[in-house]
Amino acid sequence: MIETGEAREVHHFCLLIGYGAGAVNPYLAFETLADMEREGKLPKDLPLDKAKKNYIKAANKGIIKVASKMGISTVQSYRGAQIFEAVGLGKDVIDKYFTGTASRIKGVPLEIIARESLERHRHGFPPVKVNGEVLDNGGQYQWRRDGEYHMWNPDTVAKLQQAVRITGYPTWKEYSKLVDDESRQHCTIRGLLNIRSGNSIPIEEVEPAKEIVKRFVTGAMSFGSISKEAHENLAIAMNRIGGKSNTGEGGEDPERFKPDAGGNWRRSAIKQSRRLGSASRPSTSSMPTRSRSRWRRARSRAKADSFPGTRSMSTSATCVTAHRASA
Repeated sequence: MIETGEAREVHHFCLLIGYGAGAVNPYLAFETLADMEREGKLPKDLPLDKAKKNYIKAANKGIIKVASKMGISTVQSYRGAQIFEAVGLGKDVIDKYFTGTASRIKGVPLEIIARESLERHRHGFPPVKVNGEVLDNGGQYQWRRDGEYHMWNPDTVAKLQQAVRITGYPTWKEYSKLVDDESRQHCTIRGLLNIRSGNSIPIEEVEPAKEIVKRFVTGAMSFGSISKEAHENLAIAMNRIGGKSNTGEGGEDPERFKPDAGGNWRRSAIKQSRRLGSASRPSTSSMPTRSRSRWRRARSRAKADSFPGTRSMSTSATCVTAHRASA
């Protein structure tokens, strides 16, 4: 059994159980809930015992969800499975405490981990009395002005929106510079890497960008899971560069089988099967490139289910009726 004040969220519990813990007592999380009750920060209709039960229930559901995504159906199988990869831990720490765990980029030794723990404690319990709040917000999950750096921050979001809506390519270059310059903030692993100097190769041996983009493929995002504009713009972008977009199981509007007023093709090169057998007309409208329709499987599935498609979307009833019914 692990009794710790550091464990407070699902990943922490998963890590401890994954390395052999049979039970975890996150006492500081419970003390935090008690403190919130004393300060009146909990809802009036939520007693402390109920708040603790809600916390435990949420943690348990999170652990089960993580295990299920790894294909593990019981906590007994997850416990001690060590299905983790370490990022930023030195070899001496791995060998002693996480034996057998992959750690490709190595990292800090035990001395630095101990020093960081002491620094966090001093920050929470400073030797000199401080008025006001002592702990900062951290900003791990949501951007904070004085918190951890996020690649999606007010500067990058504002530049992207301005480029798309107003000023176009010049502002896009400013946005891409902010995003690409990862080494300045060291917020990604790529930003910690340096390019070694070496012997160059002839430029003729480098594949041109116009050939590389032909292998670009969008994910199968169903029409309905994203907006009409987003779905069509993905198709237009892929068609312009020679890549392939995927209709997803929501299909696509027959109006997209012909160019729009601007001459842009909005039809997708990859036709995904749609559940419960909606209209087959889209399968005959593939782009000149290969089409990956799976209509036989869709039709057999429809016959087996015999589920009537009664709901539709106003913009493209013929292509998403059955999909909507299955939802």
